[in-house]
Amino acid sequence: MIASETGRNILNFLLFQAGWFACVFYPGLVGAGVVVLFLILHFALVSQHRITELQFIGLGTVAGSVLDGIWFQTGILDDGTGEVLLTPPWLVAIWAIFMTTLSHSLDWMSRKTWLPFVFAPIAGPFAYWSASQIGAVELPELIPSLIALGFGWLVIFPLLLFARKSLYPELAR
Repeated sequence: MIASETGRNILNFLLFQAGWFACVFYPGLVGAGVVVLFLILHFALVSQHRITELQFIGLGTVAGSVLDGIWFQTGILDDGTGEVLLTPPWLVAIWAIFMTTLSHSLDWMSRKTWLPFVFAPIAGPFAYWSASQIGAVELPELIPSLIALGFGWLVIFPLLLFARKSLYPELAR
């Protein structure tokens, strides 16, 4: 394990970014597999409360994947085939690697109550828009899709931070 909190946060941020890019450039099992390796590195080198953090990551991954599934079913997101029944594995993997950041490199976001409500509705949709520009996902109706994604992130991101604080207090600083 890395002793320095700053070092852990930097590695966490780098693993998340690399995992996001792996999934977006290789949507499918390859990207998801890379994220599994990054999660192993995260638990070996960054996490200080492995079991608790694994539970929190599981909770957020399920919640985020359900939200993405709803977006696919309602036409807010599309994979180009229009036939997605479940959230694709690469998006599930992105949720898992993203969840690691909430207790580490994005922990600062929870220190101001208002900050998640400002940051999430912009950053969340931006990530999907960026993935659409690379070709990993489609936003069939750009503006309505971005608005729906913004509202979704306005709700889910603060809820995830609240869940961490309430259910997993040892992960909150």
